[in-house]
Amino acid sequence: MEKKEALAGLKVLEFTRVIVGPHAGRMLAEHGAEVVIVETIHHPDLLRLASPHKDGITGINRSGYSSKYALNKYGISLNLELPEARDVFKRLVLWADVVIESQGPGVAARLGLTYEDLRKLKPDLIMASTSQMGKTGPWAAFKGYGYQSAAMAGFTALTGYPDRDPPGPYGAYTDVVSPQFLACAILAALDYRRRTGEGQYIEQSQLEAGVHFLATTVMDYALHGRVARCQGNRDPQAAPHGCYPCRGDDRWCVIAVFTDEEWRSFCRATDHSEWEQDPRFATFQARKANEDELDRLVSEWTSRYTPHEVMELLQGVGVAAGVVATGRDLHEDAQLKHRKHWRVLDHPEMGPTAYNSPPFRLSRTPWQPRLPAPLLWQHTVYVLQEILGLSDEEIASLVESGALE
Repeated sequence: MEKKEALAGLKVLEFTRVIVGPHAGRMLAEHGAEVVIVETIHHPDLLRLASPHKDGITGINRSGYSSKYALNKYGISLNLELPEARDVFKRLVLWADVVIESQGPGVAARLGLTYEDLRKLKPDLIMASTSQMGKTGPWAAFKGYGYQSAAMAGFTALTGYPDRDPPGPYGAYTDVVSPQFLACAILAALDYRRRTGEGQYIEQSQLEAGVHFLATTVMDYALHGRVARCQGNRDPQAAPHGCYPCRGDDRWCVIAVFTDEEWRSFCRATDHSEWEQDPRFATFQARKANEDELDRLVSEWTSRYTPHEVMELLQGVGVAAGVVATGRDLHEDAQLKHRKHWRVLDHPEMGPTAYNSPPFRLSRTPWQPRLPAPLLWQHTVYVLQEILGLSDEEIASLVESGALE
């Protein structure tokens, strides 16, 4: 007997851009929700223009970055500047259980598509809005991306070396940690509506979501007045602790030794038992005092081996170590292959395209990759006819008005 997905029957309308809103919507779509994205050709999502592009050929439907977050979704293109298009949007609101909105500050209000506007149509609506700084406060009108809010949340000040300018964390950090909060909040609101019959408005600040991940540095300042600074790859509670060069072109392995027992295991596994007795390294305090020399010696040892050899040897004796994986490593990884992490679907323009699976598996309601990311306009007719039940004449009228793009 075929098992239904956990969120089968849930209907979601996305009015989103870039990563946070689309990623939250994808998490719902992965588990059976029927998700419709409203886009526009006049102001396409910037992520559709982001590299990498299939075969290096740019195009609005060729971004691997954008495709990742649109799995299992239907796409419709509307010119929401026109009242006819906004009427279609509102009909989709009546169809939907949940609306996810992640436009720039003021956009939904200008179009008359805020929660206060839409709840008049559907009182039990659940609407989730996500923005950089939240909808209220002195920075509510702030426009930016996860790169900026990562800096404002404190990550850039901690990323890098003390003698250099801070480079910041890789990517738009708050963009990729915020969606999980948003999806969980939507599920909580759905449970509340199931029990009470009442909808509600979820309003997320991506800045505040990011600050959660610096809890220890925030607490250290609150309790002791200490301000954390860049310290490279080092850790105040471990030595050696860093990213060390290995054999091969730009190959690396991270190593973390926290206790004297782990240090002794490290020395024996690397055939450097003399380090165990060396007064510069015999204790944790000594290793921290001589960390530059320690890192030099460890780097000399790691550079003779591949990162996988270093990782497997050290993990075998209980020392934390991990390969710094490349994109190729991830697609060839035996563990990810065993878990069927990569699922290939035939995209209408990019051809066979690999999509990552959810980071968890539900035994009774397994996820199913059903639809590759849509072309910008791909499902407009399907949505109008099959979901909204519009006639050919009504659709022709929308085409004539310019509401459909």
